[in-house]
Amino acid sequence: MRKLLVVGSLNMDTVLNVSKIPQKGETILGKEISYVPGGKGANQAYAMGKLGAEVAMIGCIGADGNGSKLLQNLQSVHVDTRAIQIFQKESTGIALITVEETGENSIVVIAGANSKLTRQWIMEQQKYIDECDIVVAQLETPLDSICAVAELAKQKGKRMLLDPAPAQKELPSSLLKNVSIIKPNETELQILTGKPTHTEQEIILAARELIEKGVEKVVVTLGEKGAMLVTKQEHQLFAAKKVKAVDTTAAGDAFTAGLALKLSEGCTCEQAISFAIKVSSIVVTRKGAQTSIPSYEEVINVDKSSTII
Repeated sequence: MRKLLVVGSLNMDTVLNVSKIPQKGETILGKEISYVPGGKGANQAYAMGKLGAEVAMIGCIGADGNGSKLLQNLQSVHVDTRAIQIFQKESTGIALITVEETGENSIVVIAGANSKLTRQWIMEQQKYIDECDIVVAQLETPLDSICAVAELAKQKGKRMLLDPAPAQKELPSSLLKNVSIIKPNETELQILTGKPTHTEQEIILAARELIEKGVEKVVVTLGEKGAMLVTKQEHQLFAAKKVKAVDTTAAGDAFTAGLALKLSEGCTCEQAISFAIKVSSIVVTRKGAQTSIPSYEEVINVDKSSTII
């Protein structure tokens, strides 16, 4: 196993459990509230650490209680947090997550200190890129900082795995040409390309548009239908079977972590996807973000017949 680097967001998740997600103008009574360490970047770094990877993280937090808790949680699974910048006059990012009884959720993110991740800080932390083999990033921090990471990763011969969430229309080609693997879900793929993604063929065509812009491979997560790997010449569907979903929060982040972990071990992309599906199959049966992440032993022992993304 080689070293992983995560560049991205750190949030304290405020989770509201409700019978159903309210519609516009509707007031409902919630069931309970909880505070869970989160943020797509931190979720992915934590999951990698929990799965046994050697991982470091670059990001930003505020000098407050939430920031301290996030650092402590990452350090509890041996994530190297020395490149996480602490701001005295910014609050740590917050995510407001509404989870309904079916396990589906809706999320509002207040960026806070995450918005302070700059190209300059990335350049100052280049040694972490030098030391890793795979760089993982998302889009909850400023796009310019992610472009800087991708440029450096390409220059240094590292593989770049981009989780394009929250999705943005027409990501710059200067970023995409530096990405080895991009991992959208169906909705994110539609936003990224402006193309429909309702059928398997539409997903393949949309994914190949990203490949034409420079991405090497596209891994599309398809919820209960599994995941699809698309390359310039081929595509492959990886089936998933249902489990009883309790909370889908962090399922995508867990998938990304599992994918990166197995790629760092020298596995093929196909092998990595199969493992990532197993990781996320456990996550959706548990509440919360980082609190739902399994250990490596739990993943390898999971019943292969009960997998879901």
